[in-house]
Amino acid sequence: MINLGADAETLEIEGEEDLRVYNAKLYDVGEPEEVEVSPAERNFCGLCGSFLWLYDPRWPDLVHPFASAVDTPLPKPPGRVRLMLNYAAPWCEIPENGNERHFPEFPEESLEEWHRRHNLYDGP
Repeated sequence: MINLGADAETLEIEGEEDLRVYNAKLYDVGEPEEVEVSPAERNFCGLCGSFLWLYDPRWPDLVHPFASAVDTPLPKPPGRVRLMLNYAAPWCEIPENGNERHFPEFPEESLEEWHRRHNLYDGP
């Protein structure tokens, strides 16, 4: 699965009437009977069930679209980052090449810092 990071203001939606939102239940938050609901909004197509994007109000400037849901041309990235590899399924093949950086968990560098380093940041 490939998720992208994007400026939330750039998200344009067609067929908004068919959207559905799911907030995951978080069970491992305390007492066994406690269930917390994540504020992250997982947006799906209400007709076919396809995952479209994730939005989390804790980071209101960001949206994370599922790559296959983007139907506009995007530029090729200057590099790729694979993260959370400590949690990859054993059958998952991680390609080794010179244009990827691999991280067992989250990297120290933020998404914004990555964009700044590649001269792709046009924010404030």
